[in-house]
Amino acid sequence: MKDCSRFDPAISYIGERLTAILDNVDRVRIAEAVNLFMKAPRIFIYGTGRSGLVGKAFAIRLVHLGFQTFVIGETITAPVQKNDLVVLISGSGETIPVAMTAEIARRLGAKIVSITANPESHTARFADVVIILDTGEGDADLAPLGTLFESSAWVLLDGLVAELMARTGEDEENMKERHATLE
Repeated sequence: MKDCSRFDPAISYIGERLTAILDNVDRVRIAEAVNLFMKAPRIFIYGTGRSGLVGKAFAIRLVHLGFQTFVIGETITAPVQKNDLVVLISGSGETIPVAMTAEIARRLGAKIVSITANPESHTARFADVVIILDTGEGDADLAPLGTLFESSAWVLLDGLVAELMARTGEDEENMKERHATLE
């Protein structure tokens, strides 16, 4: 059997870093984002790569909460309209399709929440609310590429789900009624 010398250090490192990253998230920005969710007629989520997968997981939870939610890029996505909410997930905030989506959403009059590690990014400049996940320089041997951003975004958005549950009065039993029956 091969020695798994990096597994335990990686798990410990990632857990510690996620706690530090999420402890530094501006709670005022979270409250501002929650207010946009509560006012939005429809919510659109977008990211590419692993950030896009995080976004899709979040979209599922929003549907469970009863929000009319779409994932940008899917064939059944409705058109974005004025006052809809567009949530963009991009560590760099410069990923070309995400940056272009920010520009288009702004032009259409949508509200924008940008979740990024780069407060000076293209997507941040177009956003109404910017949530910064300050991942800094990580240990590439234990958490390569965008691991810290994607993992912290997932946990942040699950925390946002809990806040939205409280704001909407939804609980797990209500959410189960909106859970997919055909998978």
